[in-house]
Amino acid sequence: PVTSIKPLQDQFMGFILKAAEQMPEADFAYAPTTGVRTFGQMVGHVANANFMFCATVKGEKSPATVNYETLAGNKAALVEGLKAAMAYCGTAWEAGAKKHHDTVDLFGTKGDVTWALAFNIAHNAEHYGNLVTYLRTKGMVPPSSQRN
Repeated sequence: PVTSIKPLQDQFMGFILKAAEQMPEADFAYAPTTGVRTFGQMVGHVANANFMFCATVKGEKSPATVNYETLAGNKAALVEGLKAAMAYCGTAWEAGAKKHHDTVDLFGTKGDVTWALAFNIAHNAEHYGNLVTYLRTKGMVPPSSQRN
């Protein structure tokens, strides 16, 4: 059921949020090589994608009013965008628990709500892995490797 995989969503979004909070704003323009998103663009992409995935699960239009990827240099706006996406996705996970076998369409592929939410987790994990590279090349320890 959806409830059994929600801790993974919370874990990866928590790591992404902490990474965004950890990176200095001046480094939001950093990309480890040409042809890839900057750190800020990656964070914005994750916020946008979470709104999209969760709106699909809820069967509604995304409530996002901005394309967060275009705010790549604005750390405060991107952190707030991630928090807003996390809050919105919380409502999608609640709804998904009640209709986990309902069919949704993502990128032209049909699957059930649990599949769509698992896809969201996989997407978040993929991009958290990208952000780890950005942090490591800047000499920082990523949130998942930090010991409190």
